[in-house]
Amino acid sequence: MADTVNNTLDPQLNRRGFIKGCTMAAAALGLSDAMIPKMIEAAESGKRPRVIWLHFQECTGCTESLLRASHPDLARLILDIISLDYHETIMAAAGHQAHHNMEETVENHAGEFILVVEGAIPTKDNGIYCKVSDFTAVDTLAKVAPKAKAIIAIGSCAAFGGIQAASPNPTGAVGVMDLVKGKPIVNLPGCPPNPVNLLGTILHYLTFNRLPQLDSLGRPMFAYGRRIHDQCERRAHFDEGRFAETFGDEGHKQGYCLYKVGCKGPETFSNCSSVRFNDVDVWPVSVGHGCVGCTEPGFWDSMTPFYERLPKVKIPGAGIVADADKIGTTVVAAAAAGVGIHAAVGIGKRLIRGKKS
Repeated sequence: MADTVNNTLDPQLNRRGFIKGCTMAAAALGLSDAMIPKMIEAAESGKRPRVIWLHFQECTGCTESLLRASHPDLARLILDIISLDYHETIMAAAGHQAHHNMEETVENHAGEFILVVEGAIPTKDNGIYCKVSDFTAVDTLAKVAPKAKAIIAIGSCAAFGGIQAASPNPTGAVGVMDLVKGKPIVNLPGCPPNPVNLLGTILHYLTFNRLPQLDSLGRPMFAYGRRIHDQCERRAHFDEGRFAETFGDEGHKQGYCLYKVGCKGPETFSNCSSVRFNDVDVWPVSVGHGCVGCTEPGFWDSMTPFYERLPKVKIPGAGIVADADKIGTTVVAAAAAGVGIHAAVGIGKRLIRGKKS
């Protein structure tokens, strides 16, 4: 279809890049090396699922982070293994022609396509605060979602409402799961989420013909099953009571734990620290900025002020996969006196060592 996104494999995405992308996704999924050939076979099978990608209240940052991922070029890889029938940002068609492409897929391939939603959905005043092609986001979602085989809410806005839903939420913004019922929904929160998590979700679907296991918030366990705190390279400093007290101090320069300057890693579930961003293999904490908790519901309200330490309330459990489901919706209320306890233990160790010397 000439009007849709061009899905022809770009020559820049060579065989090495293709295999590297599949390997990264397999690693993110926690699959053994033996599964990588099966995943590659599934990606090359030609069974490209149709995808409609809708944009609502958002900054397009989720799409931009995908388009700028390279080595391997994840955008080209994803576009090669799916048939992207509608995406306002990158499709060639515009206006009524573009809208026709979406309607054609919805009507002629009902129950076959995957719906990706980027952005929150405003519900106040009949949804007038977000309209595309003279249709409100509420109306478009109500028309397309029931005919999708499954739905992926990409980014914190689509998953939980994002900044649009922050208090006082003047437009009545909500996430997809607040409006759509009776359909499989995968939430990939983050501001933005790592493109590897989208690739992993798609390849899991192609390889096993089912969506990945989800926690109670609809997030894939492979990507959101553990706390950032438990996988952080600064964790040893935390356990020993070594903290940056202010940005730019000696502790900050030495790479000490960022808990005291507001890091929300102890109550945030994501794989940011293990599946990193960009070609230089970094994530916010590795370059000296604390986690802001962007994968959690309502983080603009519950995690702010971003540069103040967490309240001293104990987090239950040891941060293993099962905790993501148990803590889930109450993770913010169950914040971190354990943090204070660990810090005190670390400081105690240092005092004891000082007395011995």
